[in-house]
Amino acid sequence: MPDFESLYTAAEMRAAEAGHDVRELMEHAGALAAEAASQEMHGASRWTVVCGGGANGGDGRIAASQLEAKGKQVRIVDAKAGETGLGDPEVIVDALFGTGFVGEPRREAAALIEAINAHPARVVSIDIPSGVDASTGEVPGTAVRADATVTFHGRKVGVVVAPGRFHAGRVHVADIGLDPGPTRHRLALPDLLRSVPRRREGGTKYTSGHVVVVGGSPGMTGAPSLSAAAAMRADAGYVTVAARESVLPVLEQRLVEAVKRPLPDGLGDEAADAVLELAAKAGAVALGPGLGRDGGARTLVRRLLAELDLPVVVDADALYELEPADWPAPRVLTPHEGELGRLLGTTVAPHRLACVQAAADRFRCVILLKGADTLVAAPGCGVLVAASGLPSLATAGTGDVLTGIVGTFLAKGLEPQLAAVAAALAQQRASVEAPQRAGLVASDLVDALPRALR
Repeated sequence: MPDFESLYTAAEMRAAEAGHDVRELMEHAGALAAEAASQEMHGASRWTVVCGGGANGGDGRIAASQLEAKGKQVRIVDAKAGETGLGDPEVIVDALFGTGFVGEPRREAAALIEAINAHPARVVSIDIPSGVDASTGEVPGTAVRADATVTFHGRKVGVVVAPGRFHAGRVHVADIGLDPGPTRHRLALPDLLRSVPRRREGGTKYTSGHVVVVGGSPGMTGAPSLSAAAAMRADAGYVTVAARESVLPVLEQRLVEAVKRPLPDGLGDEAADAVLELAAKAGAVALGPGLGRDGGARTLVRRLLAELDLPVVVDADALYELEPADWPAPRVLTPHEGELGRLLGTTVAPHRLACVQAAADRFRCVILLKGADTLVAAPGCGVLVAASGLPSLATAGTGDVLTGIVGTFLAKGLEPQLAAVAAALAQQRASVEAPQRAGLVASDLVDALPRALR
């Protein structure tokens, strides 16, 4: 079974289409778009198809003729000719711009897009919602908000990566007869979790994955508790929590199975020496949950990253004022958009794909950018995407859970980029397995992890 699905950029689609008859491809695309749209919008009889002047508009006109052949009432709006009246349809088909579109729509096109969005009809986009950059998911101006998108040959990056993914609705992939081509970016599929090693006969608690969680400070004991519990539920055989001595009694109450080790409350070099000794028999370290940002914490983070000769997942407070360095072993940084923005000195949200790639190249390590679509980049490589979670994941503590899972998968020996994207996928699957939809909390994910990994 496949572990990844190819995600196509506009250039990769042009390469896949090279040498094929354009008209024949358009006939296939238009017919398949009409079929998928009529199934998606079952029962709708009044349709308006908004066509641009390019190939996407050609697909739309063929789809319109196919819909008419199915007995639908179809109105064609020729945007190139300046037509704007949408009529009174039940469904609008957006065939204004295709995968080659970049930049902001011009004033007249933007007004038409806004009219589509304001109309009460349901919307189906052909190949990509107009206004979305197919290669990046960026939305520089206004863009169609579709209920569904029928895309051809393979998913485009822009229907998976935010903010474009929030414009695409349900995505249908139609096969127009092209051979698979190489793509830089890929979408992680559920079967990827089969590659995560499980505890095996003859193994020990150490060979099953030993994770050291370093974190915790007054008022922030929940973060390392969640990371440690998630590491255990992600199938680690042994988890050690190293925390400031003053918060250890709280962790003793919260965590039964994990081993607890005290660190000086001031952290610094003394704490670094203690963690280096603890980690001598570990497979990976999870650094940062609830750690604090004082001078002692920064000294601890700097020394551990510089001296630990084993994989480290770096999250939360350990990302504060972090600078690139020549680290002796793999590092996985797991920022959210705000944290990545501070690391790069820029705003991330409009340019998620470009920013995660830039961070991986700058820090020379794997970067996991958290979000509804989790992006995992490695230096010089394409981005792996995990995008199967539910909106219920948007709650405090889920990042700490993810840190524990990444730490376990690193300790089990998975390559860092694979460990990171598999961990994101496991957490997202846990959001589906958890019975809670409204009111889900991070510990619910911990409880659901074994079901997500079965």
